[in-house]
Amino acid sequence: MMKPALELQKEGQAFLFIANYHALTTVDCPATLRANTLDVALDFLACGLDPNRTVFFRQSDVPEVTELTWLLSIVTPMGLLERCHSYKDKIAKGISPTHALFAYPVLMAADILAYQSNIVPVGQDQKQHVEVTRDIAVKFNNQFGTTFTIPEPSIRDAVAIVPGIDGRKMSKSYDNHIELFGGEKETRARIMRIVTDSTPLDNPKDPDKCTVYALYRLLVAPKEAEVMAQHYRAGGYGYGQAKKTLADAVVEYFSAFRKKRDELRQDPAYVESILSKGADVARAEARKTLDNARKAVGLT
Repeated sequence: MMKPALELQKEGQAFLFIANYHALTTVDCPATLRANTLDVALDFLACGLDPNRTVFFRQSDVPEVTELTWLLSIVTPMGLLERCHSYKDKIAKGISPTHALFAYPVLMAADILAYQSNIVPVGQDQKQHVEVTRDIAVKFNNQFGTTFTIPEPSIRDAVAIVPGIDGRKMSKSYDNHIELFGGEKETRARIMRIVTDSTPLDNPKDPDKCTVYALYRLLVAPKEAEVMAQHYRAGGYGYGQAKKTLADAVVEYFSAFRKKRDELRQDPAYVESILSKGADVARAEARKTLDNARKAVGLT
């Protein structure tokens, strides 16, 4: 998600927020939520987010989205939410089926529609939520008059879904992630735990079916990725060796970003100023949309 989001800031004004309202569906420790919120801010700024081109803010600093969520809820069919894959997946993983979890896509729709967004960078697994947002916006516009821009998803195939160390979608909630700025020892240890098949060392292997290769090609130039792919196909190349090569690539790729992040952590006031200024801009835009929506339904 981060890579295409940062690339989009070169193409126009982007709105990017830290989804701490959404996080409340799975995080029940206040200290953890605060720490994770700061970590996300540091990660994005360290990796190249430009606050002069991207409106960067905490979701909770724009309370207009919660009222807009309610206004969108009045046109959202239950069946639409019941069909959402994300809800079913989280319930299957043992997460408590709360109203917040069920209504998650409506809040997501408000996040998108509040800023009259026309392009939404998402992973393949989140495409359905943008489709839900479109359905809700169309229903609202048809019932109350044109109020919202109908957004389009933007999916970069190369990073549509990043696999975790167990082969599923990488997610902290699955504990199958590799921290961008984790300690080198822990990073290498987690990479060595990546699940692979039992193909013998000497046998050829299919790189396109391997999580190690899928992660490696996100970090290196196409020519370097092709070198590893050739090793796989030729045989005599073990998964252990591939994992060590991946670990080296991860450490090298994030070394400059790590230095920048360490500098930012020493200046929390600067980070807070960016988030506060972003929230001011976001609230002004969301207020316009909310006022129009309130007027459309008859509240003003």
